[in-house]
Amino acid sequence: MSQSEYQLSLPARTETDGDPAVAALLGKAKAGIGIGMIPNMYANMANAPGLLETYLSGYAAFRSESGLSAAEQETVFLTISRVNGCSYCVTAHSTIADMTKIPTEITDALRNGTTLPDPKLDALATFTLAMLETRGLPSHAQVEAFLGAGYTEQHVLFVVLALAVKTISNYSNHLFHTPVDAAFVGRSWEQ
Repeated sequence: MSQSEYQLSLPARTETDGDPAVAALLGKAKAGIGIGMIPNMYANMANAPGLLETYLSGYAAFRSESGLSAAEQETVFLTISRVNGCSYCVTAHSTIADMTKIPTEITDALRNGTTLPDPKLDALATFTLAMLETRGLPSHAQVEAFLGAGYTEQHVLFVVLALAVKTISNYSNHLFHTPVDAAFVGRSWEQ
C-alpha cells in the first residue's frame, strides 16, 4: 500500500454480528458459497449490507443466467480483476478456476494478460478488456469479433453485469486492502 492510498478502518463483520440484518446476510452468504467460511471480502462489504447484497445478487445472476461455462465465467472475472489490479479477486478466482478444473495454462494466461491458448476464450477476454477500456463503448469491429467467436448480444449484457459485480468487489477490496483468505493463498497474485 502506498502512503497515498486510503484504507477503510471499518471492522470485518461476522455472522454473529450484533446487527441481526448483517448477521443474517453473512449467514446466508456463508451457506451460499458452501466452503464453510465467510470470505474476508464479504466480512468487509457487510459494513454496507446493500453493497454486499447487490454484489451477491449480481454474482449469482451472472453465474446462473449467463449461459457461459465455468471457464468462460472465470475468463471474464479474471480479466476484469487483473486489469483493475485486485490481488484478492485474481487470487480467489484463480482458486475457483483450479477447483472447477480449468486448465492452468488458461488461468495463468489470464493472470499474466497474455493470449489464451483457446481462441474462443481469448475472444471473450479480448472483448471483456475492450468493454473495460472503452467504458462500455466498444467499436463495431470489437462487437463483431465477439459475435463472430460464437457469442451473442445477450452475452454482451452479461459482460456488463460481470463488470458491475467485479467493480463492487475490486473497489471494495482496494479500499479495505483485504487480506487473502487462507483457502485462496495457494494461488496468490500481485500486480
